[in-house]
Amino acid sequence: MTELPRKAVARTARLAALPIGYAGRSALGLGKRIGGKPADAVLSEIQQRTAEQLFRTLGELKGGAMKFGQMLSVLESAFPEELAEPYRDQLTKLQDAAPPMPTATVREILAADLGADWRDRLVWLDGGPTAAASIGQVHRGRWADGRDVAVKVQYPGAGDALRSDLRAISRVARTAAPLVPGLDLKPLVEELQARAADELDYDLEAEAQRTFAAAFRDDPEIVVPDVVDVGATTLVTEWLESPASLASIIASGTPEERDHYGELFVRFLFSGPVRTGMLHADPHPGNYRILPGPDGEPGRLGVLDFGAVARLPERGLPEAMGRLLRIAADEDEDGLVAGLRREGFIKERISVDADQVLDYLAPFVEPTRTERFRFSRAWMRTQFTRINDPRSPAYTVGMKLNLPPSYLLIHRTWLAGLGVLCQLECEAPFRQILTDSLPGFAGE
Repeated sequence: MTELPRKAVARTARLAALPIGYAGRSALGLGKRIGGKPADAVLSEIQQRTAEQLFRTLGELKGGAMKFGQMLSVLESAFPEELAEPYRDQLTKLQDAAPPMPTATVREILAADLGADWRDRLVWLDGGPTAAASIGQVHRGRWADGRDVAVKVQYPGAGDALRSDLRAISRVARTAAPLVPGLDLKPLVEELQARAADELDYDLEAEAQRTFAAAFRDDPEIVVPDVVDVGATTLVTEWLESPASLASIIASGTPEERDHYGELFVRFLFSGPVRTGMLHADPHPGNYRILPGPDGEPGRLGVLDFGAVARLPERGLPEAMGRLLRIAADEDEDGLVAGLRREGFIKERISVDADQVLDYLAPFVEPTRTERFRFSRAWMRTQFTRINDPRSPAYTVGMKLNLPPSYLLIHRTWLAGLGVLCQLECEAPFRQILTDSLPGFAGE
């Protein structure tokens, strides 16, 4: 039976080699600079080789390593252009396939999960996978009632590999920081570790997907396939016929397609919590499928993979979140600071400059100040550079702010969502979408 690599020592060694490789290339680059080679050319060469090593290793290891890479991939638009160029191709590759499991292994898992009579229900199964993810792969099949289905099967040993990878990445995250300059890796790793158990629980994922499918069943713009059957490491859902993912629109979409699917993407992210009480918290482009309309016109948006879902106690995003965002959009600086203190974003005895707080929140506030906002890589890089520059007042404010645990996954998802919108370079009625779907934003 083929498994994900099981020897934790070997997997850890491969991950630990990443910062070592970077250091070696940096030393080599210094030698070349002393020898007269232009500094920019040396830097570009180092970053290109580092990117290739980093994301090739993450993709091959799958598990937590590949999932970590997928999380980074949606933030690619925040990298400064001189860093983004050598990383972009390698990052994009992580949003799709990985090496397959043998068919015999898949059939053994189906028998263990769905019972010895599984062939009576799943009457046909494609011999090769149609897609792969960090902890499993997907086969196309046909159910006994005639429906085409997607059969997601978890890799044997995926749980142990996922946990081992995340422990290893946690240990090397600080050393590996130069691989992705300006990005704090520690909170991302901690976030993945906290969600690992949910990602491995297909019963929990099935429950979430059923809820979303019911909530969006009659929606004219969003499609969520329903669950057909589920086992410990097998999830069978309705098949979604789609030629490509949102990544294809990022790569080569027309302006009309970018605006259309970008708007559907953000509408789903914010309307989902209102309808289901849950937030789809894995917004990388591979989870969003393009469903073209008549004559090739932009059509509906399909949504997959409900393993990473935030269950919201208020059955929707926090009302205080929308209210504070509206206060910030209206530039009520004192009201904003007072509200942030009440919600725990600013702790007692911490002194902040109200104007600088408003400036720090610009990435979230600016899109709400116009009827339609144009997201772009250039805008994202400007914001990212400003709040991560130690010389900037915004950086100082960021060091003083606190992120309450209940907002951690919401914040990460919103930030990743902004990253996808900026990769799309799309224009969307962001303010109206928040007015319609974000509690507290519209006011009384």
